[in-house]
Amino acid sequence: MTAAPHSFSALAFVENFSLKDLTRIFPEAKPSPVNLQLALPDGGELFLFPFGAVVFRDVPAERREAILGRLRAAIPALTEKVVREDFGVREEPGAETRMIGGALFVDRLTDGRSGVVALTVAQSAAMEYYERIVENLFERTSRLVERLESRGTVALWSTRPLHRFIGEAVGVRSEVLAVLHLLDKPDAVWDDPGMDRIYVDLKGEFDLGDRYAALESKLRSVQEALELVLGVARDRRLVLLEVAIVALILFEIVLSLARGR
Repeated sequence: MTAAPHSFSALAFVENFSLKDLTRIFPEAKPSPVNLQLALPDGGELFLFPFGAVVFRDVPAERREAILGRLRAAIPALTEKVVREDFGVREEPGAETRMIGGALFVDRLTDGRSGVVALTVAQSAAMEYYERIVENLFERTSRLVERLESRGTVALWSTRPLHRFIGEAVGVRSEVLAVLHLLDKPDAVWDDPGMDRIYVDLKGEFDLGDRYAALESKLRSVQEALELVLGVARDRRLVLLEVAIVALILFEIVLSLARGR
């Protein structure tokens, strides 16, 4: 029997979404604690996730653009910059769940299974977006450390930018951990034994576990390096402060001796 192909197309935006706002924009969608799911009248499905990801299943390109236009009209600040991720699923009655040539084969694609695939593809797209951000932070931090190695000190005027940079890094780390904790096994997996195999295969196909570990490691390195650089900058300011205090004391002593004469 011929396998029925299904296409999943995910877009990850810079901005996060509010499920409350998404419900207002798409009142016909079915809400859940983690996303909104909407069966489109002309076929296909739409999934919207609060971490800024939108996934289409079997939706033509022109229809996707119309839906995105509706989303952008409701959220004018939504940026044009997105990360795209595409994935194919083939539904074949009696087939064993398996990955072949980068596509997932299943015996049937239920609503629950479709939701698990959509969530995993959305996570992969979101993770690629965060990988780009973290890589940028990592490169900027490396330049700071290289300057520290070559000069042996940190410029006094760089303390405030360092504070802002550390705040940015901590904010990114918190956001990454808050979003990607969804890598935990979805609740829907427990309702269908076949979905557990699907989830494991998808997680392996997108290499989510290793990518998440790499993100955590880089973020930890960034944070530790920035704390080191900031510590050097603070130490230098303390030394100069102590020198200034000693100078003031000596000046006061000299001034007292001058008055005594």
